Amino acid sequence: MVAEKFERKRHVYLDYAASTPVDERVVQVMLPYFSQIFGNSSSIHVWGQAAEAAIEQARRTIARLINASPREIIFTSGGTESDNLAIKGVAFARRREWGCNHLLISPVEHPAVSQTARQLSEVFNFELEYLPVDSFGRVELSSLAVRLRKDTALVSVIYANNEIGTINDIASIGNLCRARGIPFHTDAVQAAAHLPIDVVRENIDLLSIGSHKFYGPKGVGVLYVRQGTPILPIITGGAHENNLRAGTHNTPYIAGIAEAFRLAQTELAQRKARLLPLRDMLIAGVLGKVSGAYLTGHPVERLPNHASFVFEGVDGNTLLSMLDMAGFACSSGSACKSGAPKPSEVLLAIGIPPKLALGSLRVTLGVDTSDDDVQSFLQVLPSLVAKCRNLRGE
Repeated sequence: MVAEKFERKRHVYLDYAASTPVDERVVQVMLPYFSQIFGNSSSIHVWGQAAEAAIEQARRTIARLINASPREIIFTSGGTESDNLAIKGVAFARRREWGCNHLLISPVEHPAVSQTARQLSEVFNFELEYLPVDSFGRVELSSLAVRLRKDTALVSVIYANNEIGTINDIASIGNLCRARGIPFHTDAVQAAAHLPIDVVRENIDLLSIGSHKFYGPKGVGVLYVRQGTPILPIITGGAHENNLRAGTHNTPYIAGIAEAFRLAQTELAQRKARLLPLRDMLIAGVLGKVSGAYLTGHPVERLPNHASFVFEGVDGNTLLSMLDMAGFACSSGSACKSGAPKPSEVLLAIGIPPKLALGSLRVTLGVDTSDDDVQSFLQVLPSLVAKCRNLRGE
């Protein structure tokens, strides 16, 4: 009933960085594991063996796509859990084995990383240090080099930023960490949908991805853990996932993430070729049609579907509500923080003044976005921004 009511009104979805619809090809792969091959993969009977076979096939698929070994692939409930396992698991293991107590992260991380690192600092007495970033949100390699220490437990730098779309030089960051023997983690939850990933070439020790960012089901993710990386489990209670993540496997969703990731990685070129012109048209249109509008993030080294802005004299949440009423679903910074009455930490970290940072807008494109959708958005946005400014008296 809810779905039928929702479909009666025309909506344009421009929030693909928050979540994506499940690809029908992925749905078809998942369906048998809901009702036919439904056994517990830990059971020794034929039903369990069939489920285990599906999970191991998914593990091999994902490993092949990122140039890893299947035993290095850990299934989780999503990108947030993957980030938590990587950061807490390695931090505790490195402190227990070598006394390492120093954490290095960028100030533009997703909250799944930043808040986890803060908890380690505030509750477990780790020393947390933030890496400088430039005005586009990129980590400065020279600053990283001088901050690496003998007692650094872990470095975590986001692959491609969820709020501003900027892509970091992950291979160079990983190379610096590898030379010093320090584990390097990257949150690739946004990147995995749009960029090729090779954990060997990019010197990555731990990598997090989440299915629903690339047209897979919500509630399933992956953590890649390079063999030999010291790590302790965070969820205990069983020997699942190489003793790193206890709990009965979600077989349908694991099959789903493998197929969704396979499609994303094998169709990268086609998807980018379609999205990039739409993104560039959107950016040019916003900057050309709206006075006091500024692009956030790198103008070139950014995700191909990602456009983000700040507007002078605009309350971002008010603008989002107006856009929603006009039929356009967008976001203000990270979907996990939408509605917060304070400026985005990411925007503040790249030097955006607090007052201006409150007027942020993220527009992300996807499989169903058309040229007409972008043009319609550009026709509506200027008047809504003007209305927002009038409400504020600016």
